[in-house]
Amino acid sequence: MKTVLNGLVAALVLAVTTAASGQSASAPAAAPPAAPPPAAAPAPKAPAALAGDAMSGTAAWYGSKFNGRRTASGQRFNAAALTAAHPSLPFGSKIKVTNTKNQRSVVVVINDRGPTTPGRMLDVSRAAATRLGFVRAGTTEVLLEKVGSVKLARGK
Repeated sequence: MKTVLNGLVAALVLAVTTAASGQSASAPAAAPPAAPPPAAAPAPKAPAALAGDAMSGTAAWYGSKFNGRRTASGQRFNAAALTAAHPSLPFGSKIKVTNTKNQRSVVVVINDRGPTTPGRMLDVSRAAATRLGFVRAGTTEVLLEKVGSVKLARGK
């Protein structure tokens, strides 16, 4: 008897609740609208593929902390030299780097591998960053154009 009474009380509460909301007791309550799916995060900016002898992407600079250390090519890093690190260009490649924000350019020699930060395509020496005008900013968008190559001597 107690179970039947509990069922009747529940039905009465349901009827009063639906009547107060203006819905009929036989119609199920409408579900709230589904939230739209979260927006996809933007894909990380990857370096542009080599198009002929040019590519574009983000460059950063590195300096004093690495001064005197051996680069991947065997040369000693010199923050005052016009050099750069690229993940795949051959060592000794001479690259014209143009800062697309201010149109300043410099020719650097690839003598190291890097950068290791995702989304970046080039690390330049502090001297190159100074000439390109982005030391304070730390990074900038650049255009790379291959202009030649040199034979690298191993540092002592």
